[in-house]
Amino acid sequence: MKDNLQNIIKVLKKGGIGVMPTDTLYGLVGSAFSKNAIERIYKIKKRNKKKKLIVLISAMAEIEKFGIKITSVQYQMLHSTWPGKVSVIINNIAFRLPAKKSLIEILKKTGPLVAPSANPEGLMPAENITQAKKYFGSNVDFYLSGGTLKGEPSKIIKIDKKGNIKTFR
Repeated sequence: MKDNLQNIIKVLKKGGIGVMPTDTLYGLVGSAFSKNAIERIYKIKKRNKKKKLIVLISAMAEIEKFGIKITSVQYQMLHSTWPGKVSVIINNIAFRLPAKKSLIEILKKTGPLVAPSANPEGLMPAENITQAKKYFGSNVDFYLSGGTLKGEPSKIIKIDKKGNIKTFR
């Protein structure tokens, strides 16, 4: 049964979590501002809490919702990097502005979402909903299918206030 998109948006806004396609792979998503959602994601992924989660945003301006002021140099670098499959670390938070229009529309309604890959730590990311259900079963609140996704994780870079770039992946 395919969940209705409006219901999925309501679930996410209320602190629920689910599996849905991102611009790279299937993600295990939840509100970036819900402590409960973030804790559930770490728990069901069996993820080390020292590993940060990538935050998907619908616009560069959303970075400010995290109390971060970007410099003009950082803004220029971000503007030339996004939208796309690059996650950028600013003040120890990794943000990604996806190019996928349908995902942007969801993010506009839900606000920023954390979105690590849909897999328990150490296993391959789910390539489809069937595989994701084997991983997570009823531990998530919804599954949104996007067919088979065999992408690569996003590239990760860090841009400091002066515009220096360090590449991690």
